[in-house]
Amino acid sequence: MTQNKNSYATGIFIIGILFFIFGFVTWLNATLIPYLKISCELTESQSYWVTFAFYIAYFFMSLPSAWVLRKTGYKNGMMLGLFIMAIGALLFIPAAMSRAYELFLLGLFVMGTGLSILQTASNPYVIELGPPESAAKRVSIMGICNKFAGAISPLILGSVVLKDVDVLEVKIRVMDAAAKAVELDALASKAIYPYVIIMGALILLGLFVRFSPLPKIDDQDDEASKPGGASRSIFSYPHLWIGVLTLFLYVGMEVIAVDTLINYAKSLGMSMDEAKVFPTYSMIALIAGYIIGIICIPRYISQSRALLACAALGVLLAAVLPVIPAGYSIWVVALFSLANSLMWPAIFPLAIFKLGRHTKTGSALLIMAIAGGAILPLVYGYLASTSVGGQLAYCVIGLPCYLFILYFAAAGHKVGLKKLS
Repeated sequence: MTQNKNSYATGIFIIGILFFIFGFVTWLNATLIPYLKISCELTESQSYWVTFAFYIAYFFMSLPSAWVLRKTGYKNGMMLGLFIMAIGALLFIPAAMSRAYELFLLGLFVMGTGLSILQTASNPYVIELGPPESAAKRVSIMGICNKFAGAISPLILGSVVLKDVDVLEVKIRVMDAAAKAVELDALASKAIYPYVIIMGALILLGLFVRFSPLPKIDDQDDEASKPGGASRSIFSYPHLWIGVLTLFLYVGMEVIAVDTLINYAKSLGMSMDEAKVFPTYSMIALIAGYIIGIICIPRYISQSRALLACAALGVLLAAVLPVIPAGYSIWVVALFSLANSLMWPAIFPLAIFKLGRHTKTGSALLIMAIAGGAILPLVYGYLASTSVGGQLAYCVIGLPCYLFILYFAAAGHKVGLKKLS
């Protein structure tokens, strides 16, 4: 028993480090969007291709990731994912030197590819480390690691690449083309050293994971031994497919609630120094929700009821947003993150419940749904740049998303489960 407890603690600790890295790298996008908007001279709509390039990698690479994990196992797959992320960070060096937006986007896509392997491995790993009824609690612990990193990473990168950028924006308005290019080249070069450090850290972490004492888990439950279990295809689990769409919508809203905040704050007349801290406020709301989840799930509330409560809060916030005064609306958007906080910890285990030998494939499909973070922010960017405006765009996108998540929490996660009994 002591050995099992030590093995469990070791697994939680190491995977917690990985989730910290996920969060640190992922939520740098909140700073990269306004940074690249200025340095690469982009429109607001163009700047959201940052999230598209990063999150669309999950769609294309998650199923190949499941195949990779079958060949390599969890530990080697995690190491490979970290090394691929390091290659993506490396691409930021020539991108910054040439101020080439396309190369920045390629680097983000490669980093997203590495993360898709890591996510495909680590999420079911956390769920399988203990009993399914407390899976949301374990994922909430991982979420705190992820969101704490997400709270500090925009501040760290922002303090480097967005320092004095308000002054710079005023200066370049009156510069000729040559002088403007020099200033923007200098701004772009500020990304080099942070991403060199990130690259080195990813390589070292990959080696650490490879030689760490991660406990071995087996996600092949007895589903295949049940009548018809061995012959069931992945299409025999409708609750999984509903969960995939639910996760797509949730991730889109989570990314919107963080990565659009700096641009939205700037549109409200705030300075960059004021605007750049709003992603951190949003992350604090996420962390608060995760702490509630750790305390309450499953002791006081089931993971499905926690999801129901979060979805209802999201519906309420989206519904009232259009009538909130503009100056306060950004705080309502930040509160979306409180509604989003327990969605991943609840949706993921509910969606892969009773998949048996299809667990890795189901996990890969759910990781593909992270592409919601690629698509929905682009929709928001388009709406925000039209007569709809940023404030109303949050409601137009958010209300149907949260209503569908509400359906999954109430009934969608149970569809087809009786046939698996």
